[in-house]
Amino acid sequence: MANHKSSVKRIRQTIVRTERNRFYRTRLKNIVKDVRAAIDAGNKEEAATALKVANQQIHKFVSKGILKKETAARKVSRLHKAVNAL
Repeated sequence: MANHKSSVKRIRQTIVRTERNRFYRTRLKNIVKDVRAAIDAGNKEEAATALKVANQQIHKFVSKGILKKETAARKVSRLHKAVNAL
């Protein structure tokens, strides 16, 4: 157990941030999975729609500080490349 007021607060903050980051990581995986599923099904319209949503959400995660700008650009680029290959 923490002995200082500041360390108790740090523990509370860590718990909140961990929960928030877990939510965003899971959301990101599900977004990418939706695009990949549409690509695997060979449905170009559905893949394009899912890609548009993924692009918006991934860039929103950058603004929230969940992802770095380069990481988001790489993920979106790879998804675009896969959709365009259909």
